[in-house]
Amino acid sequence: MKLHVIEAGFFKLDGGAMFGVVPKNLWQRTNPADQNNQIELATRCLLVESENKLVLIDTGLGNKQSDKFFSYYNRWGDHSLERSLKEKGFHKDDITDVFLTHLHFDHCGGAVERNPQKPELLQPTFKNAVYHSHSEHWEWANKPNPREKASFLKENFEPIAQNGQLNFVDQNNSDHLPIDYLLFDGHTEKQLIPKIQYKDKTIVYTADLIPTLAHIPLPYVAGYDVRPLQTLKEKAAFLAEAEENGFYLFFEHDAHHQMCSLQQTEKGVRHDAVFSLNTI
Repeated sequence: MKLHVIEAGFFKLDGGAMFGVVPKNLWQRTNPADQNNQIELATRCLLVESENKLVLIDTGLGNKQSDKFFSYYNRWGDHSLERSLKEKGFHKDDITDVFLTHLHFDHCGGAVERNPQKPELLQPTFKNAVYHSHSEHWEWANKPNPREKASFLKENFEPIAQNGQLNFVDQNNSDHLPIDYLLFDGHTEKQLIPKIQYKDKTIVYTADLIPTLAHIPLPYVAGYDVRPLQTLKEKAAFLAEAEENGFYLFFEHDAHHQMCSLQQTEKGVRHDAVFSLNTI
């Protein structure tokens, strides 16, 4: 098995929204805000290469929304999903599976693209891939609550089902995939958190359970979470297990840190070493 970091692009979000009830004078020590109170974030995907499978975990923002839409998120840098795949020696048609942690636009926006010949038509970006989601989360996203409605854009996922490329991991046997997953309900209903055995190590792709290195302390919960108290419980249980078993955390949204190990301190579980995937 090989793992490849796929940088699908960088963007910005309001720092207060990303850290919830934590005061700005605390969170800006690790994530300094710009003049618009926004902090730098990544959409970091993970490509799992295993025998005859090439599994892409999440797809970033994509590029099909309007300039007005993207103006809210101040994209920066020159990374993109397609460019990053090309740099690793792959084409989008090589992808056999797309594993979507959840259907918020910054995680699945790249799953669907505009048809190059007919831009008004939308189609799955990865024509040869099976797209994996959770049935209860899919229903949740298709009938969104007012709090999350702006995060679930149906153009990002409806074409997947319409094209017959959708699979629900909870209903069909997914043992053929080279990854396992954990389920969490604090951020959104049935968020899938991939868990990968790699070089005798366990790597957990933390998605929005722990978006960045700075979100490891328990109270650091994003204002976007629909059940913040549930997130607190889930994080506490997960971090205890992860520290005890030596799990490595892989961050999707941290613009400056890819991974870390954990240690137990008098203040609770905190990060230990910080490093890149290619160093383990």
